[in-house]
Amino acid sequence: MTVTHETQTSVAVDPASLHTPVIAWFEQHARDLPWRRPEAGAWGVMVSEFMLQQTPVTRVLPVYEQWLARWPRPADLAEEAPGEAVRAWGRLGYPRRALRLHGAAQAITERHGGEVPTDHAQLLALPGIGEYTAAAVASFAYGQRHAVLDTNVRRVFARAATGIQYPPNATTAAERKLARMLLPEEERTAARWAAASMELGALVCTAKNEDCARCPIAERCAWRLAGKPAHVGPARRGQTYVGTDRQVRGKLLAVLREAVTPVPQSALDAVWHEPMQRGRALDGLVADGLVEPLENGHYRLPLT
Repeated sequence: MTVTHETQTSVAVDPASLHTPVIAWFEQHARDLPWRRPEAGAWGVMVSEFMLQQTPVTRVLPVYEQWLARWPRPADLAEEAPGEAVRAWGRLGYPRRALRLHGAAQAITERHGGEVPTDHAQLLALPGIGEYTAAAVASFAYGQRHAVLDTNVRRVFARAATGIQYPPNATTAAERKLARMLLPEEERTAARWAAASMELGALVCTAKNEDCARCPIAERCAWRLAGKPAHVGPARRGQTYVGTDRQVRGKLLAVLREAVTPVPQSALDAVWHEPMQRGRALDGLVADGLVEPLENGHYRLPLT
C-alpha cells in the first residue's frame, strides 16, 4: 500500500507489519484502566470517552470512579437534574461535556431501554456524540471494526505512515482515509488495533520527548527513517487558560457547584475583578445551559 501526504514524499506502508508488533506491545504494556475492565461495560466506556476529551487520565480517574459509583447505569444519571452532572464533573474542564453526557443518558434511557446501543448509527444519533465517540464506544465496548481517531492515534499515523512529526490541527479527509486503510480486516483485531495505537501514542509516541527506543515499530516508522524532520506548516495550537474567559467561567461554576442553595449575584461578583469579562463569562454559562438565572438575581445549576 502507498500512503501519500500533500507535503511529503510517498511512503510505502504494509499495514500488517504494523498491526502485529503494536498489538503485541499493547498486550504487555497497556495500563490497567477501569474503563478497560470487562465490568466497566459500554456505559463505563462511554463515560470515560466523554471525560478523557482534552483531559489527562490522572485527572479523570477519581472523577470517573465517583461518577460510576453514583450513576452505574444511564438511567441513574437520567433521573437526576442536569445540574447534578455539572456538579459532579468538578474541575475536569469543558463542563458542557457533562450536560452532553446527561443528555445521552436520557436518550439511552428513553430510546434504548437504558442500554447503550451497539449499532454505530444509533450511537451517532445520541445527543452529544460525534464520530469519534461513536466509533470509540462501538470499538472499545463492543469489539467492532471502526477507525478511532483521537489525537494520539493521529500522531502515531502521521509519524509512522506519512513521515511527518505532527498531524494537522483538525482531522482531515486524508487522515480518515489513511486510518481506514490501516484498519485490520478482522473485527476483533481491528478493535485491538484501535486501542493499541491509541496507547502507543499516549505512552511512547508522545507529542514531546517521544521514546523511539521503546517503540515496537521504530524500524518501520517513516518519520524516524527520514531523520525526524521538524514540523512544517501552521503552528500547533497551544492551550492558554490563565486570564481567559474559560478561567472565569471555571471560577463562577466552582461557586455554584459548592452551593446547596441558589447563589446571589454578589457571591459571583467576588470571584473575578474585571466586571465586563465576568459578565461575559456568566452570560456564556447561561447561554450554554450550564447556569440557570432566577428572577430574584440569584443563580443555580440547571434543574431541567
